[in-house]
Amino acid sequence: MSQPQTHEDSNLDLNWRSDALDLGLDYGMQTIAVRAGQHRTDEGEHSEPIFTTSSYVYKSAADAAAHFDGTKTGNVYSRHTNPSVRTFERRLAALENGERAVATASGMGAILTMCLAYLKAGDHLLAANQLFGSSIGLFDNYMAKFGVEVSYVDCFDNEAWANAVQPNTKVIYCESPSNPLAQICDIGFLSQLSKANDILLVVDNCFATPALQRPLELGADVVIHSATKYLDGQGRVLGGALVGSDKLMQAAFTVVRSGGISMSPFNAWVFTKGLETLKIRMQAHCSNANQVAQFLVNHPNVSTVHFSGLTDHPSHELTKRQHHMKDGYGAIMGFEVKATAELDPKSAAWHVIDATRMVSITNNLGDAKTTITHPATTTHFRLSPEARAEAGVKDSLIRLSVGLEDVEDIIKDLAHGLDSL
Repeated sequence: MSQPQTHEDSNLDLNWRSDALDLGLDYGMQTIAVRAGQHRTDEGEHSEPIFTTSSYVYKSAADAAAHFDGTKTGNVYSRHTNPSVRTFERRLAALENGERAVATASGMGAILTMCLAYLKAGDHLLAANQLFGSSIGLFDNYMAKFGVEVSYVDCFDNEAWANAVQPNTKVIYCESPSNPLAQICDIGFLSQLSKANDILLVVDNCFATPALQRPLELGADVVIHSATKYLDGQGRVLGGALVGSDKLMQAAFTVVRSGGISMSPFNAWVFTKGLETLKIRMQAHCSNANQVAQFLVNHPNVSTVHFSGLTDHPSHELTKRQHHMKDGYGAIMGFEVKATAELDPKSAAWHVIDATRMVSITNNLGDAKTTITHPATTTHFRLSPEARAEAGVKDSLIRLSVGLEDVEDIIKDLAHGLDSL
């Protein structure tokens, strides 16, 4: 490992020296998740500290000027440089096998940062139909307002992706797995399509996380995260991130610096600690989800289960190729319940949701606690009926985020409503 540089022989501040964990030694993911990105202060702390400071002190007026004009690299102002945030960024970048990460105040903040960094008036954004409702709202209501053309295709239809590329297409954007149907994009194909047309491929990896999938290794240019979900894993704080090459992340960093889409030091510390258990948690989430999916697919009052871990799912083999964890298909699934003589599709879905006694009725996901929601009237309610139909969000659809409780208790809770339809 290279030795830390000093003020006397470098334009790099001591706390900006090389990562304390030498990533060139080919450590495993769990070791990286526990140790990467940390820089101990002179206090010799073992756990990562929280730097709750808005500003920093310089040795002299000349030292301050050097930090501001870029002659010297170091902390300037916590809107864009903070040691706690930097530790999270470095650890996440290492886990995604990216050169750099940029943290933001929320997952939507990361998507907005992506738009502002890589799109301008006259450009075309090509996105999947199957996206989080707020992402579609951002694209349609705001990016389009400022002159960015937006169009959508089915995420799994490679021919549709290819046919929708235009001369002014600058970004291809998808979620894989998607929200709320956990559909899978062929990232390798999209990478080839993007590179052939000089387009950036941006993949939202929120549902899989680097514990299951590393899109950069599959050919993506930028990875997006809502850190609020699995990276935290316990539903405590908000945050987002982008990961990619140093050049692309510098453009994103400039947006965060100018726009103030900043992650707080406390939240960054929570996410850093969350990353320590990410792989272990995802293994447990996936194990529970595989069993819950089998229960649902065999229940007489469930018509369809959207989960790529099922062997008859159209993207089952693709998911096995793209997800590097054995039997790791994620823990988000959608399932559609059957209407009855007394209950229309929405009422039947609400009946199942309302009958739960342990599972949390909330729109959040990626939590240690199992959560359940009705996408048509929550996460996707602002979309038009036509847009919901294109995204596959039916009134009968329920989204389930399988948590870390005893799987028998999760199944029993779901059965309470399903059995009584």
